[in-house]
Amino acid sequence: MSLIIVTTTLPSREAAEVIATQLVEEGLAACVQVLGPIESTYRWEGTIERAKEWYCHCKAPVEQRDELMARIKALHPYEVPEIVAVRADAVDVEYLGWVKGLNKN
Repeated sequence: MSLIIVTTTLPSREAAEVIATQLVEEGLAACVQVLGPIESTYRWEGTIERAKEWYCHCKAPVEQRDELMARIKALHPYEVPEIVAVRADAVDVEYLGWVKGLNKN
């Protein structure tokens, strides 16, 4: 029994909250946590950059991975957004049921 965890970073708390709300409203994610600000250091077009970002941690049924990732990409303001999916194979059975919409709490 597993679920998918998809993460992304956004340039502002407002942008992160918009995406989080949209994904939950559309039923693509059961829960999206917004954390931040965080400090990111990365190379972009040959230059080392530093940016303040907000981290979104999305939980969804494994079966929704591709649709969830595509929707994040469509909503994302970055030219090349970070969108990373990790499969969680060890998940509490009741929580997994909630993520999959089997219990309507």
